[in-house]
Amino acid sequence: MCWFFLRNSSLPSSVAEGDTNLLWVMSGRASSSKNLPNQTLPLFLIDPQWQTSSVNPLGVYDSSTALWLQGKGQQDQQKEDAHTEEGTALLGGRTEDFNRRLREQPADTQLWIEFIRYQDEASAAVFKGEEEQQGSDAAERRKSSYRAVLEKKLSIAERAVATNPLCIALQLERLRICQELWEPSALAKEWKKLVFLHPNSTPLWREYLLFTQSYFSSFTVSKVNAAYGKCLSTLSAVRDGSMVSHPALPGIEEDMLDIFTQQCHFLRQCGHSEKSTAMFQAMIDFTFFKPDSVRELSTKQQVDFFEPFWDSGEARVGELDARGWKAWMLQQERGGWLQPTEEEEEEDEEEVKDRTQPRGTIWLDVESSREATDWLPWRPDKAKGQSEEDCEDPDRQVLFDDIGPSLICLSSPELHLRLLLRFLSFLGLPVDSVGVLKKATFSILGHAPQRPLTSYDLADGGINSVGHMTTLQGTRKWVGLGKQGEKFLTNLFNMLQPVLPPHHRAFLSLSWIQYEKLKVMRCLHGGNKKRLRSQGKSSKRVAKRLLKEPDNRSSLVLWREYGHLEWLLGNLDEARKVFSTATALGGTKGLSSLALCDLCLLWSQLELEDGAKERGGQPADVTASPAVSVLTRLAEGTSASSTSSSLSTVSILKARKSYDQTLAASLSALDQNSKEKLRLRGLVGCYALFQYLTVSVQAVNAVYTQQLNSSKEGKLARADADSNRPCVSRVAAECEALAWQQAALLKYHNSVAVFPLVTLRQTLTSALPVWTTSVPLWSIYVQVENRYHSAGRARRFFHSVTRNCSSVVPRLFAIVAEQQRKQLVDAAQGSCLHDDPLSILPENGLSNRIRGLFENAIATETGAHCPLLWRMYIYFLVCEGKVDKATGIFYKALQNIPWCKGLYMDAVQLFPDHLQEFVDLLTEKELRVRLPLEELDILLED
Repeated sequence: MCWFFLRNSSLPSSVAEGDTNLLWVMSGRASSSKNLPNQTLPLFLIDPQWQTSSVNPLGVYDSSTALWLQGKGQQDQQKEDAHTEEGTALLGGRTEDFNRRLREQPADTQLWIEFIRYQDEASAAVFKGEEEQQGSDAAERRKSSYRAVLEKKLSIAERAVATNPLCIALQLERLRICQELWEPSALAKEWKKLVFLHPNSTPLWREYLLFTQSYFSSFTVSKVNAAYGKCLSTLSAVRDGSMVSHPALPGIEEDMLDIFTQQCHFLRQCGHSEKSTAMFQAMIDFTFFKPDSVRELSTKQQVDFFEPFWDSGEARVGELDARGWKAWMLQQERGGWLQPTEEEEEEDEEEVKDRTQPRGTIWLDVESSREATDWLPWRPDKAKGQSEEDCEDPDRQVLFDDIGPSLICLSSPELHLRLLLRFLSFLGLPVDSVGVLKKATFSILGHAPQRPLTSYDLADGGINSVGHMTTLQGTRKWVGLGKQGEKFLTNLFNMLQPVLPPHHRAFLSLSWIQYEKLKVMRCLHGGNKKRLRSQGKSSKRVAKRLLKEPDNRSSLVLWREYGHLEWLLGNLDEARKVFSTATALGGTKGLSSLALCDLCLLWSQLELEDGAKERGGQPADVTASPAVSVLTRLAEGTSASSTSSSLSTVSILKARKSYDQTLAASLSALDQNSKEKLRLRGLVGCYALFQYLTVSVQAVNAVYTQQLNSSKEGKLARADADSNRPCVSRVAAECEALAWQQAALLKYHNSVAVFPLVTLRQTLTSALPVWTTSVPLWSIYVQVENRYHSAGRARRFFHSVTRNCSSVVPRLFAIVAEQQRKQLVDAAQGSCLHDDPLSILPENGLSNRIRGLFENAIATETGAHCPLLWRMYIYFLVCEGKVDKATGIFYKALQNIPWCKGLYMDAVQLFPDHLQEFVDLLTEKELRVRLPLEELDILLED
């Protein structure tokens, strides 16, 4: 504090006369100026009319001095005031324009929503000065200002709802505002009232379920599970026509299946794997093995008939000798059948392997091990005289009351297939409809693909399939589902194949052989040669058995997967024989067969990848290239040989002409054909690779640019992708695959030859704003940009994409790009000598930037409910040594994703001293705890 020494004679007249508006302060105490002595005194004058600010915290400077400290003069302040007045006038004009348009168009719901969200922009301009102020008073003013804005938005929303009472979007906007103003009980009551008034609205039910699932103060697993059951039973009544007051909206069955799948994954993420698996088991039986006598009944009546079968103890889907609901009902008329004798169970292994480990580590190991082995529901073995009372863990039993309300009826065969594929994806099998975040998780936490051209064909089932709940950096116990799970899967396939139509059985066989290929890939990644040999033999047996089936003998899709499997195992000659046999099966169809094009594209890509390792780039003589030979034979309509043979230049010219004509004819026929028949990625990929090998890399760009930009369907695909719909159309998926092919081929060429990177960068930056959730494209972009120290270009591009995109995928890759860049900087600093100044300078800039990206991502609506994002954030903070901040983020994450058991397991690993607290939280919220701490103490004593 600065003390001013003044004599009484030099004081202002107001002070000399005892003006109490001026106070003097000494030793931190205030007194009236009437008591001023005549001697020289330390005096500190404060004018209450002077305001405090960041540059004038004590309020001792006048306005001119405060401006000087800010680097401003009177003229600057006048210009700033004029600019502020101009901005205020502009905001006032926009508000007036909104009011006028809403008076003229009160039914324009989108305009109401824009006006509500405009209040944030208007308030930011009005309360701009308060943001620069510091102190508790300023914080209180900001808080009250924010609340005032919320109340204003709520007032507008209520007026909009009163004008448009049937608009669901306005109702949802109103409830989003209320979440920050109302008490949880009042908010829950309002949600229940809203779904009661609109029981046939699936978007409203989705938002209601998300609210119940993510509101920590009232969250329990049983409450949320009951809400899912209420939702599905209500929608079933609407679908059946039982609820005459509300008609069924279009697409209600698809929405019900989506909500059912969401419920199963919710239970799995909570750790209740038995319940989620049992729900899929019941739904498969309820859909594929329904007796004809109950098909015309309502959903509720069908569920009532299904309950005796579920409680009868009869084998269910995936279990040994399961026959299904229909066969059981028929057999009941004949007196039933005897229960089969189950196979002997394996002896239990020692659960605690190393008692010297910390208590939290042992709990994590046993908990994850039990999750991997006990994800199937427990059933009493009547051959051994067991009953329900013999179950040591009651949570492993699934009662009908847990699953009955969620059973739904699906009428179309396409929805039956979709249900089956979702069950397979739930079990960890790769299917076409695997979620984007699963692919993103594998790409973010994994490594760059070693095969740049064929990595698109190496689908991963995700790290969060059933039975594999671990910490963020944890490892899987098995490459598959374990011995018990593999038997379950085999029984499931054998039971379903006879009841499926032939074209649906093909999907089942494809998923099975891809699953075997996936297990081989995991063995390759693990590096265990003994396990790889064993898994390779097992997978080849399954593939050969599938190909021997009558429906699959001529399936080029399965032959393609089998050849790829042999190639991954290192059996190149055997793989070439498989591919050659498959091309002979294709006959003379040549380019007219899309499946044959896909097969030859994969074969030629594999030849090019392995040939580049040997030669170090493109072949000098294209006529001797195995890849060119495969592509040329395809264009000629002849079977390719497993042994490479030289080609004539005339054959290459004829093949190029055939490609041109076939592709032009295919594009011209798209206008007449259905979009569902579009699958040009194989044909275009073969032509582009052929041009790359025989002409130049510039010819590749010409092929892909023509297909992506000139065709009408390509423009439609871009429009579909821009709409951010949950289910991207088939056309958009095809065009996305073409964009990835182009980028992958350019990246491959850049790795084997001298080539300017600007072409690849332009390809990626033009494709990614269209397909913002494309994980393969983002992976290539991050790999390319992180090779250079200049990060500004990539940061600007990420910002431009995330600004107009609600998906969390680009935000995740923006974070990963910065984390990889920080690893490079840390490695460079660590390699410096100890006397080098760079080795002791901390790199705070990137750390702060990464934290800012995490904060911006979790502030979005999709990011706030993304478990992967929160878990990455906590792990990053702990690695940075900020344990206290990481703990704070953990509790903040609980407010948004309280259902995610993986989050609690991460916390046990990162903050082991709080094991008791975390297990108590899991128990309180009814998440699955397989190893109570009391049992852990007993195990450690033994």
